[in-house]
Amino acid sequence: MLKSLYLTLGLLTAVAQATWPHAVSAAQASTDLALGGPFALTTQKGTRLSDADLRGKPYALFFGFTHCPEVCPTTLFELAGAVAEIGPAADGLNVVFVTVDPERDTAEYLASYLGTFDQRFIGLRGTPDEIATVARAFKATYRKVPLEGDDYTMDHTAIVYLMDAEGRYVDRIEYLAPHEVQVEKLKRLLGAGK
Repeated sequence: MLKSLYLTLGLLTAVAQATWPHAVSAAQASTDLALGGPFALTTQKGTRLSDADLRGKPYALFFGFTHCPEVCPTTLFELAGAVAEIGPAADGLNVVFVTVDPERDTAEYLASYLGTFDQRFIGLRGTPDEIATVARAFKATYRKVPLEGDDYTMDHTAIVYLMDAEGRYVDRIEYLAPHEVQVEKLKRLLGAGK
């Protein structure tokens, strides 16, 4: 009897996952809900910004670096397009880019880089320890990868974390998600903030 119960549960799980492609296990859901936490970093304007300062507006947070050849510019371009499509309502959303390469990403460089996508985007940088603290809070990973000569690149998590106005994780945008999915998720995030 116990064996048939496990078999039935296994079949139901398989059917649920096939029917709802975005279904996640209870363990995954509880891990996701634990994303986020206290942090304080410096903006591209040189001012300190903490998670508490972001309260009151939902935000989309992404880890990356300005010398990124593909993932970061693509993600920022897509976010800028989604924000533009949403229109004036998108003013109720913060888009936050946390650099994992503070060695090269100065405040001035972040300001110039993010300004090419949307002037409203917030760039954050900090000491290596501060960046590591934020990454741990979001369970994001990154690492320096040496290239030829003295150059290097950065491997990093390529997820946009969607946080509500209270700083709680509510959803994510996967890399290269269809445009309409990104717009819909951002609209839902904005709606949840009201």
